[in-house]
Amino acid sequence: MIEVILDDTRWLRADLEAIAQRSVAVVLAAVDIDVDHVEIAILGCDDAHIANLNADFRDKPVATNVLSWPAEERAPAQRGSIPSTPTPGPDGMIELGDIAISYDTCAREAAAAGKSIEAHVTHLIIHGLLHLLGYDHTTDPDAELMERVEVEILGKLGHDDPYSDTAAIGAALTQRRD
Repeated sequence: MIEVILDDTRWLRADLEAIAQRSVAVVLAAVDIDVDHVEIAILGCDDAHIANLNADFRDKPVATNVLSWPAEERAPAQRGSIPSTPTPGPDGMIELGDIAISYDTCAREAAAAGKSIEAHVTHLIIHGLLHLLGYDHTTDPDAELMERVEVEILGKLGHDDPYSDTAAIGAALTQRRD
């Protein structure tokens, strides 16, 4: 079950529900997980709310574009390796975790990168979901793997590579905040 919670009504216009459903379905298909057997919550909020969450959970009292909280640690032991596919619990479900995404930051970054908010939010939902699945970007091998998977999935959805030269401005803005 994919639960989308809208804490900011601007997400209605952006159609976060549809973006999330589409993005999650494609990511899960890529890792051979049935979308009907997962539990994930996605919160669409604003900069003030995400700054509070960032302060509470990461000790960084600033707004950011997306945050994720995996239900369990799934990172592989070997850096740069593909995480194992999570297995269902006794109830047949896989609890993946939670994602929060800020409308304000997403809109700013999309405008700075010259792309639609839909394209940028799709990328960030994919990015957050990959974190829930055990992917990370703290080391170069991990970052290269995660970026390659993101680009492949975005391509399946008809979106351009966010790490190309044309997306460098938006990526630089994001990295500076983290």
